[in-house]
Amino acid sequence: MSLPKINPTKTEAWKALETHFQEMKGQQLQDVFLKDSARADCFKIEWQDFYLDYSKNRITEETLSLLVKLAEEVKLKKAINQQFSGEKINETENREVLHTALRDFNNLKPEVKATLQKMKFFSEEIINGSHKGFTGKAITDIVNIGIGGSHLGPEMVTEALQFYRNHLKIHFIANIDGDAVAESLKKLNPETTLFIVVSKSFTTQETIANASVLRSWFLKNASETDIQKHFVAVSANVKGAKDFGISEENIFPMQDWVGGRFSLWSSVGLSICCAIGFKNFEAMLKGALEMDNHFRKESFDKNIPVILALLSIWYNNFFKTESEAVVAYSQYLHKLVPYLQQAVMESNGKSVDRNGEKINYQTGTIVWGNVGSNSQHAYFQLLHQGTKLIPTDFIGFSESLHGNSENHNILMANFFAQTEALWEGTHNKNVENAFKFFEGNKPTNSILIEKLTPKNLGSLIAIYEHKLFVQGIIWNIFSYDQWGVELGKTVAKGTLKAIENKNASKVENRSTANLLKKFQKK
Repeated sequence: MSLPKINPTKTEAWKALETHFQEMKGQQLQDVFLKDSARADCFKIEWQDFYLDYSKNRITEETLSLLVKLAEEVKLKKAINQQFSGEKINETENREVLHTALRDFNNLKPEVKATLQKMKFFSEEIINGSHKGFTGKAITDIVNIGIGGSHLGPEMVTEALQFYRNHLKIHFIANIDGDAVAESLKKLNPETTLFIVVSKSFTTQETIANASVLRSWFLKNASETDIQKHFVAVSANVKGAKDFGISEENIFPMQDWVGGRFSLWSSVGLSICCAIGFKNFEAMLKGALEMDNHFRKESFDKNIPVILALLSIWYNNFFKTESEAVVAYSQYLHKLVPYLQQAVMESNGKSVDRNGEKINYQTGTIVWGNVGSNSQHAYFQLLHQGTKLIPTDFIGFSESLHGNSENHNILMANFFAQTEALWEGTHNKNVENAFKFFEGNKPTNSILIEKLTPKNLGSLIAIYEHKLFVQGIIWNIFSYDQWGVELGKTVAKGTLKAIENKNASKVENRSTANLLKKFQKK
């Protein structure tokens, strides 16, 4: 059964939202809390260690009601059930979308259970030192070689959960830039380094090229048979990995129904297991599972991912904001935005709907941001006084991990103050001159979490996974294919031939041909 294919702009709710927007767009809501003492309690959701305050948004109860009706009209509930039941909702690639099955401990698929057991056993051997390198020394360094989802997810998580890290040093090589690879090699000892090659197809150009460089570097000090002690693969292509020299017992399978940008929950997370231990990895999976259950079962008006998605639709499609920022008040989460950029923009950057028709409304939002309070001394000027309306998610934690309460109180004072300042501005206040005037009325969501734990991180990531799914359903697009990624790769193959053969004249695009001629003069 295929996903619903409903043009959202043809629904009654969308038409009602257009009328409602005309009433709302000019309203100044800065003093709304004075007029409605119940607003902060009305527009909040409390769930486990999470508290979502979305009261500082340019909405009323009518706005929320209409947005929920929109979700109902496009049959969001049906789509959610289709995803979780394993229907092939990635229709253009004829695949299921079941990254949630990787963490469904209530009903683990046999192949998932077997992979998790293999990851547990292997990571424990690496951590406790029983897995030895070719000279009998224990592993000290792990290098994850991948790109896109095979890199961004594991790197983000290992950075986010650095507090829970063990003695192993974790490195990530993704960029095909040879200079960057060479710099990474300076830090490594071939006797004590384990390489994890992550590529579902085992043909990804950047990954295999980098893995080959590392293999050659390793073989300057070791023999071909030693590869089996230092190289493992995460791949669906067993033959390709074996041809590379990796033993079959060191190949961790990947399922066809897991998209790369949602794969950190799978064997792609092997580097995470090695970095924080399987117990913490499992806790992260279970945190995601609990958010999955919340998303599946909770009514739309009390559903965290749904509410965040509906607010994004409201600003993107009616206020025409186009972009949204994410600011996490924790240095541990400094890789969260790059991870979300791939997840959101690769998923929802589509201009053809599920009926195969050209879209005449805005889809995928541009996601950007950084960590607070660094951001406050950078682009917050634009948020406060710029001409663009940019909805922003603020993510903070009630408790610090190292117990430095003085610093944490300052950090979180900024977290709370910035959302208030963005909302209230200098509305109804006397200011010295126009340069010190702040319009306010700038929307934010505050996601306050008790503590940055593996479990809570799993829930947080799952929130944004489900948010982008909801957006895609409402926009009537296929969120899980990625044909746009493939085009550039295809063109690059022909360009590489021209570079290697030093024959720019074979390139049809005159601009590219001229650039190649200049490049080849080196």
